[in-house]
Amino acid sequence: MARSHGERKKTRYKFTKALRARGFSPVSRAIQEFDVGQKVHIDIDPSVHKGMPYRRFHGLTGTIMGQKGRAYLLEINDGGKKKTVISRPQHLKPQKCE
Repeated sequence: MARSHGERKKTRYKFTKALRARGFSPVSRAIQEFDVGQKVHIDIDPSVHKGMPYRRFHGLTGTIMGQKGRAYLLEINDGGKKKTVISRPQHLKPQKCE
């Protein structure tokens, strides 16, 4: 059987939601706003396909560098290199201040 080479390949377990969390995500996650310099966690919501970052960045923490339309530009460290990730707010969670 031919292997799939789509955007969501190898994500069967990474992008599954808990049983009671399935379905649409709340609107409050889509309209949340972040400031430049704020730290956020990349937590990909599999029910929203648009603006989804690459699967490798799921679970990482980045800094908001700017905005590009509705999406945010994040700067993350990936193996000692700085990378820019474009993501919509549905896939981001603010870091808790302690």
